[in-house]
Amino acid sequence: MPEIATIGHDIAKNVFQVHGVDRSGKIVLRKVLWRSQVPGFFKTLSPCLIGLEACATAHHWARTLMAFGHDVRLIPPAYVKPYLRRQKNDAADAAAICEAVTRPSMRFVPVKSPQQQSTLMLHGARDLLIGQRTALINALRGHFAELGIVVAQGARNTRQLIAYLQDETNPDLPDTARIALQPLAAMLMEIEAQIAKLDKAILAAHRSDPVSTRLAGIPGIGPIVASCLSSSIPDASLFQGSREFAAYLGLVPRQHSTGGKPRLGSISKMGNRHLRKLLVVGAHAALYSMKSGKTKTVLADWARSLLAKKPFEVVAVALANKIARIAWAVMARSTAYQPGNKGAAAPTASYTAA
Repeated sequence: MPEIATIGHDIAKNVFQVHGVDRSGKIVLRKVLWRSQVPGFFKTLSPCLIGLEACATAHHWARTLMAFGHDVRLIPPAYVKPYLRRQKNDAADAAAICEAVTRPSMRFVPVKSPQQQSTLMLHGARDLLIGQRTALINALRGHFAELGIVVAQGARNTRQLIAYLQDETNPDLPDTARIALQPLAAMLMEIEAQIAKLDKAILAAHRSDPVSTRLAGIPGIGPIVASCLSSSIPDASLFQGSREFAAYLGLVPRQHSTGGKPRLGSISKMGNRHLRKLLVVGAHAALYSMKSGKTKTVLADWARSLLAKKPFEVVAVALANKIARIAWAVMARSTAYQPGNKGAAAPTASYTAA
């Protein structure tokens, strides 16, 4: 087989497509592999550059191929799309990946470790359970409202509805309705217990990660946001600056400019949706504290001055942008947040490089 310099590897559940070129760019390999054939095939190849789309199972395959001595790079699927010619199929996808991975301006996704992926699994499972909890709460509230039993909004107040179910002497709740709603209440209590269990696991992962513990010192960032940031961004230095990191998270205005006329809209909402949501929610919590005047820092003064001119929700998103930029400095420079230094990150000797 001719020497292969670059390979575009299109991964899937069972069938994998390989597209290889030599140093001159000439196609020397087009091959379909089954999942069981992939390790053996790449183990016999001389070390080369391999491109993968950063999709499901990509980090596992990247670690597997790197163990064989290959230079593996993960590409965001959106960045591969421009290199796809005409019809879409596995062979065309592999060829597009092979072309994209050689571009000098291409941006790559750092390969996550099994521990980082495991921490993100905790966050994914927690987010799923919270969605199911919300659905159950809405169902219980809706059914009880049909009988004229209404409580205040909020997950805590749902306990009053469960108390109604457990009180068999309550004449306002027919036995048939009690039979129908008891399974929903039981599922809700079980989900609450599982969420609490995941919260403890996330807290343990946060305390064992020095990067995460540094991030938790930033206003609006607690153990959940910090551990998600630390696991989602293995190498913050890949971003040229804090502005680029905030843009990656979709916390900057969407642009539609032409003819030298800048046109800015609402935030782009690109990048990691879950991470952006956590930052915005954390910014809301921090802004409530800053608005009350309890927080006396330069960052709080900036937020209060902005509140005098802009709506609360707009300022919260702006604060989330600021928090993201501070978080980048903490991660990229291995520093700790110093609130007295104009809301910026300052070096400290108590932490080593990440």
